[in-house]
This record gives sequence, C-alpha cells and structure tokens, in this order.
Amino acid sequence: MGRSDSNNGGKKKPEKKVGAFRNRNIGKGKSSVKKTERKQPSNPNEIRLNRYLANSGVCSRREADIYITAGNVTVNGKPISEMGYKVKLTDDVRFDGRRLNPIKKEYVLLNKPKDFATKGRDERGRRTAASLVAGASKSELTAVDKLDKSTTGLILFTNDGELSKRLARPKNGLRKIYHVTLTKELRSADLKRIKEGLSVEDHVVRVQDISFIDNTPKNQVGIEIYSSRNNIVKRLFEELDYEVTKLDRVVYSTLTKKDLPRGHWRYLTKQEVINLGMVQ
Repeated sequence: MGRSDSNNGGKKKPEKKVGAFRNRNIGKGKSSVKKTERKQPSNPNEIRLNRYLANSGVCSRREADIYITAGNVTVNGKPISEMGYKVKLTDDVRFDGRRLNPIKKEYVLLNKPKDFATKGRDERGRRTAASLVAGASKSELTAVDKLDKSTTGLILFTNDGELSKRLARPKNGLRKIYHVTLTKELRSADLKRIKEGLSVEDHVVRVQDISFIDNTPKNQVGIEIYSSRNNIVKRLFEELDYEVTKLDRVVYSTLTKKDLPRGHWRYLTKQEVINLGMVQ
C-alpha cells in the first residue's frame, strides 16, 4: 500500500527533500560498488546439495543440511559435509549408499472433461488431457492409466515412474467408482447378474458393488470395480445389450472429485501420496 501523509497538519515535510537527496545518490559511493558487483548467472545444470536431496524425496532441505553435516551424503564417491555445496545434475549423489534422482516428484489429479484424449500428443491435433496439466510442472507428467475420449472424471498424472508402474499393475486392482448413465433403464435382474459376476470375453468380471443412484432414473447406476482391463465398465454393460451414454470416474483409489471442478487439476497432498505409495 502507498504511504499516507494525511496527519501532517498541512505542513510540508522536510523528509521529502532528504528523500529526493537520497534518491539522487543512488548509484554513487558504496551503492555504485554494489551495482557493479553483479552476481554471476546461476548454472542451470547445478543445484545445491540440500535441494538435490529434497527434490529426491529423501527429506526437507532443513533436514538435508543435518544429514550433509553428519556425512551421510556422498558425491561421486566422496563424502560431502560442506554447507551450500553445489552438484551437477549428472553427478552420482548417494544418501546412505542409495543413488538419488534430483527431479522433484510431482503428483497431479485432473478431473478430465469429455472429448479430451488421455495421451500426451495426438497426431490428429485433437485436445488432450495432458495439455490441461501442462502448467503444473516443468517436467513431463504422464497419465498413470487411461480414460477413453468420451469418459470423464479422475485421472492421475505424475513423473514418478516407480509409483506409476506399481499402480498400473493388474494384480493391484485399484479401487475405482464410476457413475454410469445408460440409454435405457437397467433391469434389476441384470443388475443382480453384474453383482454376481459376469463373463466378458471368457473372463469373469468381479465388481465390489453396483446399485441405483438415489433420486435418479434407473438408467443411472454407481459401480465400484477393481479391474484394470481397458473400457471394462462399458464392455460389461454391452455384454447385456446396454449402451453407456455417460461414464464418469468419481473415485480413483483413495482420491475423490471433492472440490475439483471439471477441467481443473490440483496437486496431491503429502498424505495422499503416502496412501498411494502403500499400494504394493
């Protein structure tokens, strides 16, 4: 905010002249020395060792200083205890013998709109979900799994390759809940068949739960499923001659759409990342 001079009793303030004098002296004397001593531009290929550790997910920068001082960190095989030490991104940096990756791991949850392809680039120039999270990170983020172009809802992007592979393993079968809209009402008998297990291409699809959604027509159901097979929800209903007109993923593992409007994204909290990391 600008400084107020309203309580000056109508008198001119001599400080204005002093201030003007001081302004005229900028760039002279000691100030001119400081002006000529410009800092050298930082090397983009170098990074402070404590930040390197923090980006690698080992600890915070403050904790990193403690570990560095204690001699827990080596650079190219040499123990480093110097505060403020800088390393190159190509250096071999190890914490207690384990080699580190300096790229900060980031996790972004997107509520994907309809008509956006999941993959990062589309040769036909179509809109992609990856373009919606392009400003979330300086590093390249990739989708953990896929939603087809017409499906909306939650999709996770990350540069954590290890976690991405773990979440994508078929044996893990992450929890997913979908809001399904059909072209016609779902018969109670067919709902029961799906709940008991329906065979799709010679493989029985097990659902954790399926039910009609309260206060909506019976062509809308909620389905909880752990299968990682592509488009399995649509294929499940197609097996019973139902066409899915809308498919919205409202829950992905422990993540929900709460306070996340369509087309928007957010970073995961530390606790959410920990919860995902517990998937084996």
